[in-house]
Amino acid sequence: MVRPWAGPAGGRGRSWAGPAAGPFVGGAGGPEVARRTDASRAHGADPVTRGPRGGGLVSVPSNPHPLPSRRPGRWWPACCCAPGPGALQLARGPCVGPLARARGPASTCSAASCPPCTTRTACPGPWFDMYLSARDSIVLNFNPFMAFIPDPKSEYNDQLTRATNMTVSAIRFLKTLRAGLLEPEVFHLNPAKSDTDTFKRLIRFVPSSLSWYGAYLVNAYPLDMSQYFRLFNSTRLPKPIRDELFTNEKARHLLVLRKGHFYVFDVLDQDGNIVGASEIQAHLKYILSDSSPAPEFPLAYLTTENRDVWAELRQKLASGGNEEALRKVDSAVFCLCLDDFPIKDLVHLSHNMLHGDGTNRWFDKSFNLIIAKDGTAAIHFEHAWGDGVAVLRFLNEVFKDSTQAPAVTPQSQPARTDSSVAVQKLNFKLNDALKTGISTAKEKFDATVKTLTVDLIQFQRGGKEFLKKQKLSPDSVAQLAFQMAFLRQYGQTVATYESCSTAAFKHGRTETIRPASIFTKRCSQAFVREPSKHSAGELQQMMTECSTYHGQLTKEAAMGQGFDRHLFALRYLAAAKGIALPELYLDPAYGQINHNILSTSTLNSPAVNIGGFAPVVPDGFGIGYAVHDNWIGCNVSSYPGRNAREFLQCVEKALEDIFDAIEGKCIKT
Repeated sequence: MVRPWAGPAGGRGRSWAGPAAGPFVGGAGGPEVARRTDASRAHGADPVTRGPRGGGLVSVPSNPHPLPSRRPGRWWPACCCAPGPGALQLARGPCVGPLARARGPASTCSAASCPPCTTRTACPGPWFDMYLSARDSIVLNFNPFMAFIPDPKSEYNDQLTRATNMTVSAIRFLKTLRAGLLEPEVFHLNPAKSDTDTFKRLIRFVPSSLSWYGAYLVNAYPLDMSQYFRLFNSTRLPKPIRDELFTNEKARHLLVLRKGHFYVFDVLDQDGNIVGASEIQAHLKYILSDSSPAPEFPLAYLTTENRDVWAELRQKLASGGNEEALRKVDSAVFCLCLDDFPIKDLVHLSHNMLHGDGTNRWFDKSFNLIIAKDGTAAIHFEHAWGDGVAVLRFLNEVFKDSTQAPAVTPQSQPARTDSSVAVQKLNFKLNDALKTGISTAKEKFDATVKTLTVDLIQFQRGGKEFLKKQKLSPDSVAQLAFQMAFLRQYGQTVATYESCSTAAFKHGRTETIRPASIFTKRCSQAFVREPSKHSAGELQQMMTECSTYHGQLTKEAAMGQGFDRHLFALRYLAAAKGIALPELYLDPAYGQINHNILSTSTLNSPAVNIGGFAPVVPDGFGIGYAVHDNWIGCNVSSYPGRNAREFLQCVEKALEDIFDAIEGKCIKT
C-alpha cells in the first residue's frame, strides 16, 4: 500500500503506485549482455513488450505532450492549496504565459541534440539522470518496500521453507520473462470483456502496431514492460557525479546476506536450467547454520552512504583486491536477505524492511528479497531502474507461484550435497581507510534512522465497496482525508504529491497527480472549521465535486496530460542547452508547490500486506495507503519536524466525519 517516487522538476515525490487507484495510478533479455546503460536500452528492443510467443497485447503508444492551451488550467488549481499568497500569485501571474505558449519538448529537442530523448517516446534519459545524479543516500531518500502477506498455509512460513520456495518462484519468473513467455501486463477496466481467452485469441490476429487500439476499444490497456529486464542481475553502481546501472544476464548465482556475511551459489546450471529445489534448500540451510559472529566492519553500511563518498570508497575497495567479490555481488541474480529475528508488529516490519540495521542489505541491488526468522517477507527495491508497477507484478507472481505451486514442503528433505563446496562465502580485504569509512557510514546511518517515526492505522468502518456504492472514488476519499487531517493538525493546506504510472505509454515512468485542489480545500474547511454551517447533503455534494475532479486529474495524468513531467523536461532541456531558466522556475512559490510535504502513494494487491517509504522532505509525511474492499489502511512516516501519530489520529477523525456525512449524520466536533 505504498509507492516509490520521482519528483517534478528537480523536486522529489515517491512513485510506486500500482494500477489500483485509477486506470494506472500507483506510480524486461538475451544472452549477449554485459554492461547495458539506460540510454542505450531506450533505443533497443523491449523484449517483454512483445508479449508471449504467438502474439498478444503488445503494442503501446508513445507518450503525448500536454496540449499547450490546457496547461494553465491544470496548473493554477494545484497552486491554490499551497500555503501563502505567493503560490496563488504565481498561478495566475505573468510567468505562466510562456507555459501556455510553449509547444513542448519537440520544439526545442531533436534526436541529434538529445539522443536519449525523441519526440515520439517518453524521455528516459533525463529521468534516469534525475535518479542517478542524486548524491543523497538512496536509503530512506529513494528506496521503498512492499511486504508480502504470510503464506496462507502457516507451516509454510518456516524461514527455510519460504526462502526456498520464493527463490525458486523468483527464478521461474526470470526464466519465463527471458523466454518471452510472460503474459503482457494489461490493466483491464472491464475484465468481463477483455480479460478472457476469447479476446486474447482474437487480439493475436491484430497487427502489433494496431493491437493497442484493439485493446483500447474494450477498455484494456497494455502496459510498457521495458523496465522488467532490470529486475535481475542488476545493481546501481556508485560513481562520481552520476551513478550507473549495471546488468549482466550471464551470471547464474544468487547473493545471500545473513548477519552481515555474503554468500553466493548457483541457482541456474550451465544450460540455464533451474538448480533443483532440494539443492537450493540444502544451500540455504547450510548458510542458516553458519555460526560465525557478525563481522566487526559490516560492508553493507557503505551502500547507505552519500553516493560520492561511496563511489570513492568503492574504488578503494576494488583496488584493494576485492574486485572479483564485488563483481559477484553486482551480477548476482538478486539479493536474498535472511534475518535472524522474527517481526514483532507492523511498525517493526516497516522499519526493518525499509532500512533495517544497515548490516544485512545490499541497498544498491535492483531488489532485496528479505525473509525474517518467522517467514515474514518483503521486497526492498532501488528506484532508479524502475517503478512499482514492475515490482508489484513480480511480487504478485512470486506470491502466487510460491503458495500455489511450492517447490518444497515443510517435510521436504534437503538434497545430500556438499554445500561447503557449492556455497562460496565472500571475504573482503579491508584496509584502515575502508574500516574508517564503514564506521563513519554506520554512525550516519544510525543517527538518521533514529529520527524516523513510522505509525499506521486500519480504518475498519468501510472501504472500496461502500464508497463505490455512494458513487465516490475511493482514492479521492483517502486523499480528501489527508487534506482534512493536515488542515486540522496544522491549520493549512500544503503541496501534495500522488504518483501515477504512465506505463500505458512506451518507456513510461510516472506523472504527478495533484490531489490538493480548490475543491478539496473548500471541502476540508467545511468539515474541519465549519461543520455546523453545512448540512450532510451539502457536504456530500462537496465530496462528489472532489471525487469528480480527482477522477479527471487521474485520467489526465495517466494519459500523459499532466504538467509536472512536462515542466521537468523543459527545465532539463534548458539546462542542457545552456538556456536561462524561465521566470516560472525561479519564483519562490514554484519551489513551494514542489516541496511535497504530503507525499502519497497507493498500492493494492491481495498479496501485499503493507508497504512504505520515508518522507521526501524533512518536514513532510510519507503516506502509503490502500483502500481495501471493507477497510482503509494508512502507513505514515515522518521525521522530528512532524508528528505521525497525531496526523493519523486526524486522518481517522477525517474518515469518521466523511462516513458520517455519507450516512447523513451530524459531524461531531
